[in-house]
Amino acid sequence: MSKHPLQYLELPRKDPEKDIPEVRIKHYDEIYASYDGAEAASQAGRCISCGIPYCEWKCPVHNYIPNWLELIEEGKLFEAAELSHQTNSLPEICGRVCPQDRLCEDACTLNNGVGAVSIGNIEKYITDEAIKQGWRPNMDHVKDTGKKVAIIGAGPAGLSAADVLARAGIRPVVFDAHPEIGGLLTFGIPPFKLNKDVVKTRRHLLEGMGVEFVLSTYVGKDRSFSSIYDEHDAVFIGTGTYKEISGGFKGENLKGVYKALPYLIGNVNEELGISDSENPYVDLKKKNVVVLGGGDTGMDCNRTAIRQGASKVSCVYRRNEENMPGSRREVSNSKEEGVSFLFNKQPLEIIGTDCVKGVKLASTGLGPPDESGRRAPKIIQGSEEIIEANAVIVAFGYLPNAPDWVSKNAIKINDYGCIDVSSEENLPFQTTNMKVFAGGDIVRGSDLVVTAVFEGREAAKSIISFLK
Repeated sequence: MSKHPLQYLELPRKDPEKDIPEVRIKHYDEIYASYDGAEAASQAGRCISCGIPYCEWKCPVHNYIPNWLELIEEGKLFEAAELSHQTNSLPEICGRVCPQDRLCEDACTLNNGVGAVSIGNIEKYITDEAIKQGWRPNMDHVKDTGKKVAIIGAGPAGLSAADVLARAGIRPVVFDAHPEIGGLLTFGIPPFKLNKDVVKTRRHLLEGMGVEFVLSTYVGKDRSFSSIYDEHDAVFIGTGTYKEISGGFKGENLKGVYKALPYLIGNVNEELGISDSENPYVDLKKKNVVVLGGGDTGMDCNRTAIRQGASKVSCVYRRNEENMPGSRREVSNSKEEGVSFLFNKQPLEIIGTDCVKGVKLASTGLGPPDESGRRAPKIIQGSEEIIEANAVIVAFGYLPNAPDWVSKNAIKINDYGCIDVSSEENLPFQTTNMKVFAGGDIVRGSDLVVTAVFEGREAAKSIISFLK
């Protein structure tokens, strides 16, 4: 197919349609439609094939983006799916949940004036449509090595490690405490961002590649780490981060104050019909809800509370909108759905005696950049105020919380609570126990899904070298 040199100008960026707010707040389905083949091809054709593909370098897994865009423009769907999977084990998931506006699309040359190529939507289209048309990972060339590797954690790092190992003829056995795979992909990210059937389809693909899943199995309780360690040739740990960051202020233990992750897990369990006494369903219908935190988890809480029928949802963030860590797309969606944002507001205390009555805030100004590179908030004296609330969700992020059995098995934990894989003498992502590898949030702290995918894949490559 000959490429029109000015297609990027003559054809504007056009994202798939999305439900209007009045409709989408009444359901938990994904709000975005998908491209059809013609739309995907025409949008892919807007790529100008830069001499230096900045989109690839900004992508944490370094996808061959211009190459599979060209294949889609030429109608070569299966070839695009194969190429996409060479760098990303979960492309249909990353296409949905990655903050492309801060990564590949932000780096797109066309983003400066005419509209970036719709990379994320095309990435989602490739795998979704290829699977519908019968594409499956090609395992014909794979020879069984007789090796078996245990993977602890069925989140994005663990699933990606399993994918790479299976393609190398190594049998992955994946252990997870949840009844379904995905970790926070299934139980933390709401269905309106990631339909759970998408994760189930990925499970079927992996099982077809020879991956075995041992679910509802909590390592350290239902199964000892030592037995898993002894029965496998290597172990990969990808347990993620599930310990919430506390605000450290008065009132966090009042009735009506909820931690973000248990709240989100409980809501997903309700949607999936799963009983979980540790994460009960919290219904915020007709509640005046205040969400503390400006990351993607905070946006997930905002939009979930709206769908539950909260009378009002306010999101408090201590910096300005420009310095928010969450996806701009998710902030925009929250606003469209009726969430009020209180920027440059620092929570000082949750007010109440037995139950929540309000939140005490102070206004902030922004000082010089801190360790994160964002400008540090400074409280303005005398600016305190109290806003009413009868439900508060604390969404300040997660900390690594390595299980007890980690340090008991010669696996070093660093000062930040992460599993240490920093030794230059070892293979990448190899721990101080030579037989054990780790990657994802348990190694670097809470981060993006796509970063966990990259580290799971890289750790698997090290395991392959180790077993040789």
